[in-house]
Amino acid sequence: MMIFFDLDGTLIDSNGVWVTVDLDFLARRGLELTPEYSYTVGHSIFPVAAQFTKDYYHLDESPEAIMKEWRDMAYDAYAGTIPLKPGARELLDKLKGEGRSMALLTAGLPELAKAALARHRLEPYFEGLFFAQDARMEKRDTRVYPLAARRFNTRPSDCVLIEDAPDNCAAARSAGFRVVGVYDDFYSKQWDQVTANSHRAVRSLEELL
Repeated sequence: MMIFFDLDGTLIDSNGVWVTVDLDFLARRGLELTPEYSYTVGHSIFPVAAQFTKDYYHLDESPEAIMKEWRDMAYDAYAGTIPLKPGARELLDKLKGEGRSMALLTAGLPELAKAALARHRLEPYFEGLFFAQDARMEKRDTRVYPLAARRFNTRPSDCVLIEDAPDNCAAARSAGFRVVGVYDDFYSKQWDQVTANSHRAVRSLEELL
């Protein structure tokens, strides 16, 4: 069995960083954050979010320039300040000690994800990293999960996803994964959706110890 971990909001407490990035990015341009905008970019891979941002606010910048600005704004946090979620290292240690196969499955920007993994020395826990962006898919797209399973020579029915985003939990479950939903403040108002879309839902990774 392959256990896939999400990164942002599941292993590391990073979702709040993106709220700050969004607010600061828009404030620089005299723009306001709307619920529609926040929801869309919060559930999208970087290229999709950047194109949506350009179109939604009618910006002159290219999607590439927008992504670079976001990346520059967030990099120091990923490389130096974002903490692990409670129980994250202990759970990884436990699963590694049991000989479990683990991989990362993230919609995050590879450069930022790798910076966080390096800071917390998490790379040795994983057999590999699967970036949804490389597949040009969002994690709410059910097609990404069979691709991830095949990457590690297994079937969706032999995979578990540990994830905080309700739409991603739903997509993975529809694709045949077992899903463990994890609480994060960013999705507090959608906790009922996380629980409904998961085979098991936990308030903290510590519950899985």
